[in-house]
Amino acid sequence: MSLTKKNIADLLSKQMDINYSQALLITNDFFDTIKKSLAKGEAVKLSGFGNFVVREKVARPGRNPKTGEPATISARKVVIFKAGLKLKATVQSGV
Repeated sequence: MSLTKKNIADLLSKQMDINYSQALLITNDFFDTIKKSLAKGEAVKLSGFGNFVVREKVARPGRNPKTGEPATISARKVVIFKAGLKLKATVQSGV
């Protein structure tokens, strides 16, 4: 099973005793804030969870997997997530 924004909004609605539409608005605002920060190139650090960092990859030679012909992989920005120690410990313990 996957955790979705809908699931998060449902849990938030129940735990905070607010209606679902308010919870969904809070959830969407949270993720939008993270996206906007990453789009600006800022790191996002969530204490006890992990860090999101934008890295720039340079152009490099590659190969077309279908034809085997050489091709250039263009420069791009990628988002890297590094799990925090508390998250790693929780995943390892299975709780």
